[in-house]
Amino acid sequence: MFKKKLLQLEALLIAGRKKLSPKQFIFISSVMVGIMSAFAVIFLKTFAHWVYSLASYGNSILRLSFINSVLPIAGILLTVAVVKRVLGGSIEKGTSQILHAVAGKSSIIAPKQMYAQIITSSLTVGLGGSAGLESPIVVTGAAFGSNYAQKFRLSYKDRTLLLGCGVAAGIATAFNAPIAGVLFAVEVLLVDVAISAFTPIMIAAATGTLVSAVVLNEEVLLTFRHQQTFDYHNIPFYILLGFFTALLSVFYSRNFLKTEHFFAALKLGAYKKALAGSLMLGLMIFVFPTLFGEGYESIKTLADTNAGELLENTLFKDFSSNQWVLLAFVGFSMMLKAFASGITLGSGGNGGNFAPSLFLGSYAGYFFSKLLNLTGLADLPVSNFAMVGMAGILSGLFHAPLTAIFLIAEITGGYDLIIPLMIAASISYAISKRFEKHSLDVKGLVKKGNVFTSNKDTNILWTLKVESILQVDHKTLSKDDSLERLRALVMESGQGIFAVTENQKLAGVIYFSDAREIIFQQGDILMKDIMKSSCETADYCDSMQTVMQKLEKCGKFYLPVIKDGLYYGYIDKGIALEAYRNQLKAMIFD
Repeated sequence: MFKKKLLQLEALLIAGRKKLSPKQFIFISSVMVGIMSAFAVIFLKTFAHWVYSLASYGNSILRLSFINSVLPIAGILLTVAVVKRVLGGSIEKGTSQILHAVAGKSSIIAPKQMYAQIITSSLTVGLGGSAGLESPIVVTGAAFGSNYAQKFRLSYKDRTLLLGCGVAAGIATAFNAPIAGVLFAVEVLLVDVAISAFTPIMIAAATGTLVSAVVLNEEVLLTFRHQQTFDYHNIPFYILLGFFTALLSVFYSRNFLKTEHFFAALKLGAYKKALAGSLMLGLMIFVFPTLFGEGYESIKTLADTNAGELLENTLFKDFSSNQWVLLAFVGFSMMLKAFASGITLGSGGNGGNFAPSLFLGSYAGYFFSKLLNLTGLADLPVSNFAMVGMAGILSGLFHAPLTAIFLIAEITGGYDLIIPLMIAASISYAISKRFEKHSLDVKGLVKKGNVFTSNKDTNILWTLKVESILQVDHKTLSKDDSLERLRALVMESGQGIFAVTENQKLAGVIYFSDAREIIFQQGDILMKDIMKSSCETADYCDSMQTVMQKLEKCGKFYLPVIKDGLYYGYIDKGIALEAYRNQLKAMIFD
């Protein structure tokens, strides 16, 4: 019955497309993508919250501190099993894959991402893995938008737009925050978006928020209603908090990546790696139960007046009334979050860093303000600083100050804290960007030589492939060939570059522009006498951006290409620029 309804809806949309203008169809499509993304979010968030509640209930009855330590082990092992047996042995993690899809894959995302992220992240995070659901939510929303556009054979521009609609709807649904959803899509993923694209993205975000308000249980959402009145006398401390969260952002970014890469490089089988990592994570959660899952419940507890509840069911429960022990517990939890998240994802689990950034931010704000209060240096509103700290870390990690400001403003139910949010987010962004040029999600792409969506030229170059413009039907020379042989090849092929090879290896090159003056001379002139033995070369696996940089560096119109150590062909700069122009035209008018 459900499948029949979907087919009827699809038929209705196909018929409607013929009668509607392209803009009207995009508006309707943004609603459809928003609804699909919203229900995916609802499933994820509800399942994760249900598992956390079940574990907490079990603990309250059995009083066994190790229950929360066992669940993440099961979750990560189950995730690895699903990836190997159901999803073909691999799965892409993090929002960086969306950036790469937009820049290098014409905004095409594999259909399996519409369900793969839901299944794996539900198992990992729902069973206590120390990561967040927002990155899987964003990828799922983007996958729905991309595949919807592919279904109706929309252009690259419209595919990218609907991809952004899915992202905005996902974030808006997860936090009941439509403005933050729009800003996240535009600020983090689709930096180069046109003003005209805002309307569909806003429609999708509003749709997701409406579905969230109607269907999603409010207890699942991260909301606060206990913030205190903003006091402008505390502005100097909010400035200091901005610096503090900036440094913590850099600490988290570097140590998370180191931990994740350490596990990724381990030469162990998938299950052994998952078991080793999850056992380490389980031990950390046994000592610091706040590292369990997304951590949103502990964030709410921290923002309330009775933060001592964090020590219940822990090894430190007898010290719940000791403020210094509580402060130390919060501090250690804050510093260990980077390693817990890195272990979770590096050992085989699936999740993201959005929730950990909010966790780290709230703990940082609490630690900062509580330390000053306990030492008698100030009397600060701890709940306010916990919330503002979230904006500082989110801005510093993702380099998205606007998203950070408006997300925290929306989940706190108003804009009373807008000034401290702006102060902390902007300072954290400026300082962290000085230490880390790229945001956490982009750093992985940059290390691979990939690009991201803040630069249209590099994005277009990344949609081009070296093999598509490589000239392989070429004529080569040997070192002992004469000028007569060179003249014959010039007349026969019209090439502008001739490779001089020895056993198929590049020994040198002869540019026709350089040899033009001597090509008709008489005498025993051999190719080894006139060839350039050293020149700039490209590798077959180089990106087009790298190729163009090398062409500019050498100042030539031709670039030899090497594959597996052997001469393979050459690239003509004129052909490369023509391919660039055609791709740009396709992106604009397709």
